[in-house]
Amino acid sequence: MIKISLLHGPNINLLGTREPEVYGRDGFDEINRKIKARAQNLGMEVRILQSNHEGELIDAIQDAREWADAIIINPGALTHYSYAIRDALTAVRLPALEVHISNVHAREEFRRHSVIAPVTAGQIVGMGTLGYLIAIDAVKEIIEQSHR
Repeated sequence: MIKISLLHGPNINLLGTREPEVYGRDGFDEINRKIKARAQNLGMEVRILQSNHEGELIDAIQDAREWADAIIINPGALTHYSYAIRDALTAVRLPALEVHISNVHAREEFRRHSVIAPVTAGQIVGMGTLGYLIAIDAVKEIIEQSHR
């Protein structure tokens, strides 16, 4: 069974109420329910963590090396400057996908640069919360291809 660590960064817990015109109206719990259902339907296990604290996300990345096959991360604003998260992803050597609900490339200039992207298998941006479900599908394919 493929096991995924899915990490939500700062402010993701406010989905549904935080700038719904940008991030959509689905609430945080509803999004997580959809993520778990997609993983279960594909015969995968997903463990979800949200934190507003960089160190807690780094601890979760490091912990994932003990049990997970891949990481899906929406680092939120940490995307643009957290070399510590980047280094943790590099150190654990697990396939990782970066997800952003909004199209960060069509927003403010500072949001267009990710220090995380170069150490991931890819980015999914601008697809709303559907991006998480696409990431689940993509991780399955990445892991299965690596075992062929």
